[in-house]
Amino acid sequence: MKKIILLLILAITACKSPIKDPSAEANEETQQATVYYFIRHAEKDTTDPDEKDPELIPAGIQRAEKWAGVFKDISFDHIYSSNYKRTRATAQKIADSQQKDVEIYDASKLNDEEFQKKTEGKTVLVVGHSNTNPQFVNFILEEDKYEDIPDAENGSLFIVSVLPNGKKYSQVLYIN
Repeated sequence: MKKIILLLILAITACKSPIKDPSAEANEETQQATVYYFIRHAEKDTTDPDEKDPELIPAGIQRAEKWAGVFKDISFDHIYSSNYKRTRATAQKIADSQQKDVEIYDASKLNDEEFQKKTEGKTVLVVGHSNTNPQFVNFILEEDKYEDIPDAENGSLFIVSVLPNGKKYSQVLYIN
């Protein structure tokens, strides 16, 4: 009887093909991966259409605080922001929660060689805009995959992983 049970167990385990989780495979390869998180600035004041550098509104301040909570378990090596009040204020909430400084990036030099070297093998947050985030992601991916974010959308999170072997993965999540 013991032999039958043993043979049955062996037969079941031998027939069962192991299903490998793709994220587990990626995790094996990502020990030195570069991982970028891109968020758009939180809700801004739109009462003055001529204001080129508006502040966050109360809902925007709440969203920035929510982003800090979303990222509480992610330790960023770098936190970047464009040089606008709304992006700096959004990034600062997250930076404060991680005791990090906000670094200003030049949107005209998206993913240049200096940025690539500085962020290689790091975990990086970039707080940008409805047009620059998709452009930045597309530059990293070297393909036109993403379009501009609708102006009313402030909860999109782009995650881009660049593995040491050059493979690149991306996804977009929506956090409301």
